[in-house]
Amino acid sequence: MKLPFVFLDLAMTADGKIASANRRVPSPGSPRDIAHMMELRTHADAVISGARTVDVNDATLGTGGAKYRRMRLRRGLAEYNIRVIASGSGSIDPKSGIFKKRTAPLIVLTSKRVSKRRLQTLQRLATDVKAFGKNEIDFRAAFAWLREKWKVKRLLCEGGGELNGALFRAGLVDELHLTICPYIFGGQHAPTICDGEGIAHLKDAFQMRLRSMKRVDNELFLVFRRLAVRGGTR
Repeated sequence: MKLPFVFLDLAMTADGKIASANRRVPSPGSPRDIAHMMELRTHADAVISGARTVDVNDATLGTGGAKYRRMRLRRGLAEYNIRVIASGSGSIDPKSGIFKKRTAPLIVLTSKRVSKRRLQTLQRLATDVKAFGKNEIDFRAAFAWLREKWKVKRLLCEGGGELNGALFRAGLVDELHLTICPYIFGGQHAPTICDGEGIAHLKDAFQMRLRSMKRVDNELFLVFRRLAVRGGTR
């Protein structure tokens, strides 16, 4: 089955945190890093985030304004990117700002454990709602569906840590854009770039190679590529 090219964009502190433990600091990135995120969106057919990331940041996953929409059009993409929320339980705040933006399709990926009540609410608010997997989202099947039905060839993931971890474990990440920021957050429960179930042996680690590195003021912008494609056709 054909899958989209999946690339992640994340900003982390020098101690590997993508947000503070209490989530009051949602990202350590500078305005330049935010601009970098918006530029990356102009290369994507769709942008995906987890439900908690959308709720906490009140994110709309939009284009970021006319400047970026023009960049998309110059690249031959649709003026507005498709927006995707991943939530196995469907636990997304119906009052979240993302549901108030109607300029682009909004898709919710969930699992079959979502309650009937939540499912009905999401079906009313989103463009499309689709369940993959019994208890957790089957992202390989979900992404194949995005490629087939919604013509998503390039999919940008913007976290959080649990969603990133699920994608790494499923072997779906092709490229990682990582900004290292000059802060130390600390906190045992602060989210990292890859949360959830970890590996037990080094041989099981998801291996990547450094493709490029750029310093802008006190931040490092790194790009990593996976060593090999693990199943599926891009």
